[in-house]
Amino acid sequence: MTTDSFLLAAVFSNHCVLQRDKVICIFGYGKNGSLITVSLKNKRNTVLSKNAASVKDGRWEVYLEPQEAQTGCSLLVECSGSENVSKELTDICIGEVWIAGGQSNMEFELQNCAEGPIELVREKHSEVRFYYTNKIAWKDEAFYEAEKNTCWQTWESEGKRAWSAVGYFFAKKLALELGVTVGVIGCNWGGTSASCWMDKKYMSCHPELNTYLQEFEEETKGKSEEQQCKEYEQYEIDFNKWQEKYSEELRKTPGLTWEQAEKILGKNPYPGPKSCKSPMRPSGLYDTMLKRIMPYTIKGVIWYQGESDTHKPKSYFNLFANLIENWRNDWKDPLLPFVFVQLPGNRYKYDQDHKDWCILRECQEKTANQINNAFITRAAELGDFSDIHPKAKKEVAERMTKVALCHVYKLLEEEKADGPSFLSAIPDGNQIKLYFNNAQDGLVYKEDKQVFKNYKELESLINQEVPADFSPFEVAGKDGIYHYAQFELGQGKEKNCVKLKSPLVEEPVSARYAWYNYGPVVIFGKNGLPLATFRTSITD
Repeated sequence: MTTDSFLLAAVFSNHCVLQRDKVICIFGYGKNGSLITVSLKNKRNTVLSKNAASVKDGRWEVYLEPQEAQTGCSLLVECSGSENVSKELTDICIGEVWIAGGQSNMEFELQNCAEGPIELVREKHSEVRFYYTNKIAWKDEAFYEAEKNTCWQTWESEGKRAWSAVGYFFAKKLALELGVTVGVIGCNWGGTSASCWMDKKYMSCHPELNTYLQEFEEETKGKSEEQQCKEYEQYEIDFNKWQEKYSEELRKTPGLTWEQAEKILGKNPYPGPKSCKSPMRPSGLYDTMLKRIMPYTIKGVIWYQGESDTHKPKSYFNLFANLIENWRNDWKDPLLPFVFVQLPGNRYKYDQDHKDWCILRECQEKTANQINNAFITRAAELGDFSDIHPKAKKEVAERMTKVALCHVYKLLEEEKADGPSFLSAIPDGNQIKLYFNNAQDGLVYKEDKQVFKNYKELESLINQEVPADFSPFEVAGKDGIYHYAQFELGQGKEKNCVKLKSPLVEEPVSARYAWYNYGPVVIFGKNGLPLATFRTSITD
């Protein structure tokens, strides 16, 4: 978009939350050479900080001095030059600001989560505010008109029903613990790969990431933008018609399965054709969503994504690590914190267990281990049976808050925020000993009969029988063939140890735990958090 008129970026509105204790960036658009002056005032109308900058290349950025947390502030933005206009924003808070990024499990709305109905009738929560980035995947006239209507919302806003449930519960808990207002900027879209949220120029410089761009170009080869747009618009019509018919069938037959619905209605057309208008295209939402709120001053990013990258699970470490680097470069903050969710269990009925989710979780673990200021929130046991969208969101969100309080704010001990994770393996004759981080108080076994029952049902649907000696732990010898293992939790000086052995493996050299897309998660730390799924060798 180019404009000769003064314009404040849409992410700034009444009720916005500005980041405390950091230089505050205010930005927008205008006519080259115009002078933009920004004044931040407190509730007593005293100027806290004032600065100015000229418009260059149609854009301006003004930087204000760091401020302590407070409420009742106002922001006056004045443009002088060929036009003399001003805009004042009121009811501004200075507190903590986090971006809520990812795909559908971050997008999952408060009104639809298990805890939503009770939460939505609670009294005022003035400490949490929310801005949703304009959710349109193609920049046309409708995009800019819709963006004008975006604004920061408070608990009094009817729009709170559509807030990210994870983002909300994270912010609510954080605000309670810190005693400040927390603002969440929603920047997420269901079904998206991490590649949708990265700069095209950045991706093209990395051979492994450039394949996402090359695949898209190949799939749209020979099609003009006009043709791609027409095809996608027709898909949207067809998709909406299908959804309407599906809703009708659900009213007639409650409990109708997806498979039954597609037999009646035909295959659902989602996600539609490859198109320049599709939100699933690489770099698309980076341009239409992320760049629209960049570089709004933030504390960090909460991230729940990966489900749509399980088709290339081994690539996820490079993909996610580079996304983090890309965003940090854009925000000019090399240590911008990322707090992310490790994918919980998931597997649909009649699906084979291809172990792709296991590998992606392993890549997420690697991210936490190798990328500075990237912190993992483990949630292996929080998946729902045959549903990629767990309805309960409060627990995973509050785990993320604990991780942030521990690693970002340094206000919580690690043993209260993190679950146990694999440290080392020591073969010992006919057994192998596993040692774990953050398990100094010992480990706890919790049987999960319901998930085990679900697991057996999933296996039976593909004609696989779960043997009587099933165990979440497996061991392998030098042949690399895994067998279920008997396990014993360590005691005394070895409280952080688990001993494994199997009558079918004389000398175990490697082991793995909960190495399935969905299944029982039974080992926990004394703090109630699950042992991270793992394998000791990645050569198998």
